[in-house]
Amino acid sequence: PLMDQHNFSSLSEFVLLGFPNVGHVRGWLFVLLLLAYLFTIGGNMLIFLVIRLDAALHKPMYHFVSVLSFLELWYTATTIPKMLANLLSDKKTISFAGCLLQTYFFHSLGASECYLLTAMAYDRYLAICRPLHYPSIMTTALCAKMAAGCWTCGFLCPISEVILVSKLPFCNYNEIPHIFCDFPPLLSLACKDTSTNVLVDFAVNAFIILITFIFIMASYGRIIGAVLKIKTAAGRKKAFSTCASHLTVVLIFFGSIIFMYVRLKKSYSLTLDRTLAVVYSVLTPLANPIIYSLRNKELIQAIKRTIFKKGDKKGEKASPTHH
Repeated sequence: PLMDQHNFSSLSEFVLLGFPNVGHVRGWLFVLLLLAYLFTIGGNMLIFLVIRLDAALHKPMYHFVSVLSFLELWYTATTIPKMLANLLSDKKTISFAGCLLQTYFFHSLGASECYLLTAMAYDRYLAICRPLHYPSIMTTALCAKMAAGCWTCGFLCPISEVILVSKLPFCNYNEIPHIFCDFPPLLSLACKDTSTNVLVDFAVNAFIILITFIFIMASYGRIIGAVLKIKTAAGRKKAFSTCASHLTVVLIFFGSIIFMYVRLKKSYSLTLDRTLAVVYSVLTPLANPIIYSLRNKELIQAIKRTIFKKGDKKGEKASPTHH
Protein backbone atom coordinates (compact mmCIF):
# COMPACT_ATOMS: atom_id res chain seq x y z
CA PRO A 1 0.00 0.00 0.00
CA LEU A 2 2.85 2.40 0.85
CA MET A 3 4.48 1.71 -2.51
CA ASP A 4 1.13 2.28 -4.26
CA GLN A 5 0.69 5.55 -2.42
CA HIS A 6 4.17 6.72 -3.39
CA ASN A 7 3.68 5.85 -7.06
CA PHE A 8 0.23 7.39 -7.08
CA SER A 9 1.40 10.70 -5.66
CA SER A 10 4.41 10.83 -8.01
CA LEU A 11 2.18 10.50 -11.08
CA SER A 12 1.45 14.13 -11.90
CA GLU A 13 0.50 13.81 -15.55
CA PHE A 14 -0.75 11.48 -18.25
CA VAL A 15 0.27 11.13 -21.89
CA LEU A 16 -2.65 11.07 -24.36
CA LEU A 17 -1.60 8.77 -27.20
CA GLY A 18 -4.42 10.18 -29.35
CA PHE A 19 -4.40 8.99 -32.95
CA PRO A 20 -1.39 6.66 -33.27
CA ASN A 21 0.41 5.95 -36.54
CA VAL A 22 -0.84 9.09 -38.31
CA GLY A 23 2.58 10.69 -38.80
CA HIS A 24 2.24 11.23 -42.54
CA VAL A 25 -1.37 12.51 -42.42
CA ARG A 26 -1.12 14.40 -39.12
CA GLY A 27 -1.35 17.80 -40.85
CA TRP A 28 -4.44 16.80 -42.83
CA LEU A 29 -6.06 15.37 -39.72
CA PHE A 30 -5.37 18.64 -37.89
CA VAL A 31 -6.92 20.71 -40.71
CA LEU A 32 -9.99 18.43 -40.89
CA LEU A 33 -10.52 18.51 -37.13
CA LEU A 34 -9.99 22.29 -36.99
CA LEU A 35 -12.51 22.87 -39.81
CA ALA A 36 -15.01 20.56 -38.09
CA TYR A 37 -14.54 22.45 -34.81
CA LEU A 38 -14.90 25.89 -36.44
CA PHE A 39 -18.02 24.73 -38.28
CA THR A 40 -19.45 23.28 -35.05
CA ILE A 41 -18.85 26.54 -33.17
CA GLY A 42 -20.17 28.67 -36.05
CA GLY A 43 -23.24 26.52 -36.73
CA ASN A 44 -24.29 26.10 -33.11
CA MET A 45 -23.61 29.76 -32.27
CA LEU A 46 -25.70 30.86 -35.28
CA ILE A 47 -28.65 28.65 -34.28
CA PHE A 48 -28.42 29.77 -30.63
CA LEU A 49 -28.35 33.49 -31.52
CA VAL A 50 -31.04 33.31 -34.23
CA ILE A 51 -33.47 31.52 -31.88
CA ARG A 52 -32.74 34.02 -29.09
CA LEU A 53 -33.07 37.10 -31.37
CA ASP A 54 -36.04 36.09 -33.56
CA ALA A 55 -39.40 36.50 -31.78
CA ALA A 56 -41.08 34.08 -34.24
CA LEU A 57 -38.94 31.26 -32.79
CA HIS A 58 -39.78 31.92 -29.15
CA LYS A 59 -41.54 28.55 -28.86
CA PRO A 60 -40.74 25.60 -26.56
CA MET A 61 -39.31 23.41 -29.34
CA TYR A 62 -36.83 26.11 -30.42
CA HIS A 63 -36.02 27.00 -26.82
CA PHE A 64 -34.74 23.43 -26.36
CA VAL A 65 -32.88 23.49 -29.71
CA SER A 66 -31.09 26.71 -28.63
CA VAL A 67 -30.14 25.16 -25.26
CA LEU A 68 -28.81 22.08 -27.12
CA SER A 69 -26.71 24.31 -29.42
CA PHE A 70 -25.34 26.17 -26.41
CA LEU A 71 -24.49 22.85 -24.72
CA GLU A 72 -22.69 21.58 -27.85
CA LEU A 73 -20.35 24.62 -27.74
CA TRP A 74 -19.11 23.56 -24.29
CA TYR A 75 -19.25 19.82 -25.00
CA THR A 76 -16.82 20.18 -27.93
CA ALA A 77 -14.65 22.70 -26.03
CA THR A 78 -13.81 20.04 -23.39
CA THR A 79 -12.08 17.73 -25.88
CA ILE A 80 -11.37 19.13 -29.36
CA PRO A 81 -8.91 21.98 -28.48
CA LYS A 82 -6.74 19.47 -26.58
CA MET A 83 -6.96 17.00 -29.50
CA LEU A 84 -5.83 19.77 -31.88
CA ALA A 85 -2.93 20.75 -29.59
CA ASN A 86 -1.84 17.10 -29.34
CA LEU A 87 -1.84 16.68 -33.12
CA LEU A 88 0.66 19.55 -33.41
CA SER A 89 2.74 18.76 -30.33
CA ASP A 90 5.19 15.94 -29.66
CA LYS A 91 4.58 16.34 -25.92
CA LYS A 92 1.02 15.08 -25.56
CA THR A 93 0.73 15.44 -21.79
CA ILE A 94 -2.21 16.41 -19.60
CA SER A 95 -1.97 16.97 -15.84
CA PHE A 96 -3.64 14.50 -13.46
CA ALA A 97 -6.12 17.18 -12.31
CA GLY A 98 -6.65 18.32 -15.92
CA CYS A 99 -7.41 14.76 -16.97
CA LEU A 100 -10.00 14.31 -14.19
CA LEU A 101 -11.58 17.70 -15.01
CA GLN A 102 -11.79 16.84 -18.71
CA THR A 103 -13.44 13.51 -17.87
CA TYR A 104 -15.87 15.18 -15.45
CA PHE A 105 -16.97 17.96 -17.83
CA PHE A 106 -17.19 15.62 -20.80
CA HIS A 107 -19.47 13.25 -18.89
CA SER A 108 -21.56 15.94 -17.17
CA LEU A 109 -22.23 17.69 -20.49
CA GLY A 110 -22.92 14.34 -22.17
CA ALA A 111 -25.41 13.43 -19.40
CA SER A 112 -27.02 16.90 -19.72
CA GLU A 113 -27.45 16.21 -23.44
CA CYS A 114 -29.17 12.87 -22.71
CA TYR A 115 -31.65 14.63 -20.40
CA LEU A 116 -32.14 17.52 -22.84
CA LEU A 117 -32.91 15.18 -25.76
CA THR A 118 -35.45 13.48 -23.44
CA ALA A 119 -37.07 16.84 -22.60
CA MET A 120 -37.28 17.55 -26.36
CA ALA A 121 -38.98 14.19 -26.96
CA TYR A 122 -41.53 15.01 -24.20
CA ASP A 123 -42.16 18.39 -25.85
CA ARG A 124 -42.84 16.71 -29.23
CA TYR A 125 -45.06 14.09 -27.54
CA LEU A 126 -47.22 16.82 -25.94
CA ALA A 127 -47.36 18.86 -29.18
CA ILE A 128 -48.53 15.91 -31.31
CA CYS A 129 -50.41 13.65 -28.90
CA ARG A 130 -52.02 16.35 -26.71
CA PRO A 131 -52.20 19.43 -28.96
CA LEU A 132 -55.14 21.07 -27.11
CA HIS A 133 -53.38 20.92 -23.73
CA TYR A 134 -49.91 21.72 -25.14
CA PRO A 135 -49.95 25.55 -24.71
CA SER A 136 -51.20 25.33 -21.12
CA ILE A 137 -48.71 22.58 -20.10
CA MET A 138 -45.54 23.58 -21.98
CA THR A 139 -45.24 27.14 -20.67
CA THR A 140 -42.11 29.32 -20.80
CA ALA A 141 -41.62 28.72 -17.05
CA LEU A 142 -41.79 24.93 -17.46
CA CYS A 143 -39.31 25.08 -20.39
CA ALA A 144 -36.84 27.04 -18.27
CA LYS A 145 -37.25 24.65 -15.31
CA MET A 146 -36.80 21.58 -17.54
CA ALA A 147 -33.65 23.01 -19.16
CA ALA A 148 -32.21 23.95 -15.73
CA GLY A 149 -33.08 20.47 -14.43
CA CYS A 150 -31.26 18.83 -17.39
CA TRP A 151 -28.07 20.81 -16.64
CA THR A 152 -28.26 20.26 -12.86
CA CYS A 153 -28.82 16.49 -13.10
CA GLY A 154 -26.15 16.21 -15.78
CA PHE A 155 -23.52 17.94 -13.63
CA LEU A 156 -24.36 15.83 -10.56
CA CYS A 157 -24.20 12.46 -12.36
CA PRO A 158 -20.45 11.81 -12.82
CA ILE A 159 -19.29 13.09 -9.38
CA SER A 160 -19.18 9.62 -7.76
CA GLU A 161 -17.23 8.15 -10.73
CA VAL A 162 -14.65 10.98 -10.69
CA ILE A 163 -14.13 10.67 -6.90
CA LEU A 164 -13.58 6.89 -7.24
CA VAL A 165 -11.08 7.32 -10.10
CA SER A 166 -9.18 10.07 -8.22
CA LYS A 167 -8.48 7.58 -5.40
CA LEU A 168 -7.00 4.90 -7.68
CA PRO A 169 -3.25 4.21 -7.69
CA PHE A 170 -1.58 4.53 -11.11
CA CYS A 171 1.80 2.79 -10.82
CA ASN A 172 3.62 5.08 -13.27
CA TYR A 173 1.66 3.66 -16.21
CA ASN A 174 0.65 7.01 -17.56
CA GLU A 175 0.01 6.48 -21.29
CA ILE A 176 -3.72 6.79 -22.07
CA PRO A 177 -4.52 4.92 -25.30
CA HIS A 178 -7.31 7.31 -26.25
CA ILE A 179 -7.95 10.72 -27.88
CA PHE A 180 -9.09 12.32 -24.60
CA CYS A 181 -9.35 11.43 -20.90
CA ASP A 182 -12.24 9.09 -20.16
CA PHE A 183 -13.20 6.53 -17.53
CA PRO A 184 -12.58 3.24 -19.48
CA PRO A 185 -8.97 4.04 -20.54
CA LEU A 186 -8.16 5.49 -17.09
CA LEU A 187 -9.43 2.33 -15.38
CA SER A 188 -7.28 0.19 -17.70
CA LEU A 189 -4.15 2.00 -16.36
CA ALA A 190 -4.85 1.56 -12.63
CA CYS A 191 -2.67 -0.96 -10.79
CA LYS A 192 -5.49 -2.09 -8.50
CA ASP A 193 -8.67 -4.08 -8.93
CA THR A 194 -11.16 -1.67 -10.55
CA SER A 195 -14.26 -3.92 -10.52
CA THR A 196 -16.02 -1.46 -8.13
CA ASN A 197 -15.33 1.40 -10.56
CA VAL A 198 -16.52 -0.66 -13.53
CA LEU A 199 -19.72 -1.54 -11.64
CA VAL A 200 -20.38 2.09 -10.58
CA ASP A 201 -19.65 3.33 -14.13
CA PHE A 202 -22.02 0.73 -15.55
CA ALA A 203 -24.77 1.59 -13.05
CA VAL A 204 -24.50 5.37 -13.59
CA ASN A 205 -24.25 5.12 -17.39
CA ALA A 206 -26.99 2.50 -17.69
CA PHE A 207 -29.27 4.67 -15.56
CA ILE A 208 -28.60 7.88 -17.52
CA ILE A 209 -28.34 6.47 -21.04
CA LEU A 210 -30.82 3.57 -21.03
CA ILE A 211 -33.57 5.26 -18.97
CA THR A 212 -33.48 8.40 -21.14
CA PHE A 213 -33.29 6.39 -24.37
CA ILE A 214 -36.24 4.16 -23.34
CA PHE A 215 -38.26 7.28 -22.41
CA ILE A 216 -37.46 8.90 -25.80
CA MET A 217 -38.38 5.74 -27.74
CA ALA A 218 -41.63 5.37 -25.74
CA SER A 219 -42.49 9.00 -26.60
CA TYR A 220 -41.84 8.29 -30.28
CA GLY A 221 -43.95 5.14 -30.13
CA ARG A 222 -46.89 7.29 -28.97
CA ILE A 223 -46.04 10.03 -31.52
CA ILE A 224 -45.94 7.56 -34.46
CA GLY A 225 -49.28 6.10 -33.30
CA ALA A 226 -50.83 9.58 -33.23
CA VAL A 227 -49.33 10.58 -36.59
CA LEU A 228 -50.67 7.43 -38.30
CA LYS A 229 -54.21 8.38 -37.17
CA ILE A 230 -54.02 11.70 -39.08
CA LYS A 231 -56.30 11.37 -42.12
CA THR A 232 -54.31 13.31 -44.75
CA ALA A 233 -50.83 12.48 -46.04
CA ALA A 234 -49.88 16.18 -45.88
CA GLY A 235 -50.99 16.33 -42.24
CA ARG A 236 -48.97 13.22 -41.38
CA LYS A 237 -45.89 14.63 -43.14
CA LYS A 238 -46.19 18.00 -41.37
CA ALA A 239 -46.59 16.38 -37.94
CA PHE A 240 -43.65 14.05 -38.34
CA SER A 241 -41.34 16.61 -39.99
CA THR A 242 -41.13 18.48 -36.65
CA CYS A 243 -39.75 15.28 -35.07
CA ALA A 244 -37.50 13.92 -37.82
CA SER A 245 -34.46 16.10 -37.03
CA HIS A 246 -34.66 15.37 -33.30
CA LEU A 247 -35.01 11.63 -33.90
CA THR A 248 -31.98 11.66 -36.25
CA VAL A 249 -29.83 13.39 -33.60
CA VAL A 250 -31.05 10.95 -30.93
CA LEU A 251 -30.19 7.86 -32.98
CA ILE A 252 -26.67 9.07 -33.91
CA PHE A 253 -25.82 10.21 -30.36
CA PHE A 254 -27.34 7.32 -28.39
CA GLY A 255 -26.23 4.72 -30.94
CA SER A 256 -22.56 5.45 -30.25
CA ILE A 257 -22.71 6.13 -26.48
CA ILE A 258 -24.79 3.03 -25.64
CA PHE A 259 -22.18 0.88 -27.40
CA MET A 260 -19.34 2.73 -25.65
CA TYR A 261 -20.51 3.12 -22.05
CA VAL A 262 -23.14 0.51 -21.24
CA ARG A 263 -20.90 -2.51 -20.86
CA LEU A 264 -19.47 -4.48 -17.98
CA LYS A 265 -16.00 -5.30 -19.29
CA LYS A 266 -12.65 -3.61 -18.83
CA SER A 267 -10.96 -4.80 -22.03
CA TYR A 268 -12.09 -3.17 -25.24
CA SER A 269 -11.04 -2.54 -28.83
CA LEU A 270 -8.98 0.67 -28.82
CA THR A 271 -9.55 1.34 -32.53
CA LEU A 272 -13.31 0.90 -32.20
CA ASP A 273 -13.43 3.11 -29.10
CA ARG A 274 -11.43 5.87 -30.79
CA THR A 275 -13.78 5.71 -33.80
CA LEU A 276 -16.89 5.88 -31.60
CA ALA A 277 -15.32 8.71 -29.58
CA VAL A 278 -14.90 10.72 -32.79
CA VAL A 279 -18.59 10.07 -33.63
CA TYR A 280 -20.05 11.37 -30.35
CA SER A 281 -17.42 14.01 -29.49
CA VAL A 282 -16.88 15.54 -32.97
CA LEU A 283 -19.43 14.36 -35.56
CA THR A 284 -22.67 14.62 -33.53
CA PRO A 285 -22.10 18.26 -32.44
CA LEU A 286 -21.03 19.00 -36.04
CA ALA A 287 -24.14 17.33 -37.50
CA ASN A 288 -26.68 18.94 -35.13
CA PRO A 289 -26.76 22.41 -36.75
CA ILE A 290 -26.92 20.81 -40.22
CA ILE A 291 -29.71 18.40 -39.25
CA TYR A 292 -31.79 21.04 -37.45
CA SER A 293 -31.44 23.77 -40.07
CA LEU A 294 -31.80 21.59 -43.19
CA ARG A 295 -34.94 19.90 -41.88
CA ASN A 296 -36.56 23.12 -40.70
CA LYS A 297 -37.95 25.78 -43.04
CA GLU A 298 -38.93 28.05 -40.14
CA LEU A 299 -35.36 28.07 -38.81
CA ILE A 300 -33.86 28.67 -42.29
CA GLN A 301 -36.20 31.65 -42.81
CA ALA A 302 -35.27 33.05 -39.39
CA ILE A 303 -31.54 32.70 -40.20
CA LYS A 304 -32.11 34.60 -43.47
CA ARG A 305 -34.14 37.28 -41.64
CA THR A 306 -31.42 37.72 -39.01
CA ILE A 307 -28.51 37.84 -41.50
CA PHE A 308 -30.27 40.18 -43.93
CA LYS A 309 -31.95 42.37 -41.30
CA LYS A 310 -29.52 45.26 -41.83
CA GLY A 311 -30.11 45.12 -45.56
CA ASP A 312 -33.87 45.10 -44.97
CA LYS A 313 -33.75 48.26 -42.86
CA LYS A 314 -31.76 50.14 -45.51
CA GLY A 315 -33.85 48.98 -48.42
CA GLU A 316 -37.36 48.72 -46.97
CA LYS A 317 -38.43 52.23 -48.10
CA ALA A 318 -37.39 51.62 -51.70
CA SER A 319 -38.34 47.96 -51.83
CA PRO A 320 -40.54 46.45 -49.08
CA THR A 321 -40.01 42.91 -50.42
CA HIS A 322 -36.21 43.24 -50.52
CA HIS A 323 -34.34 40.11 -49.23
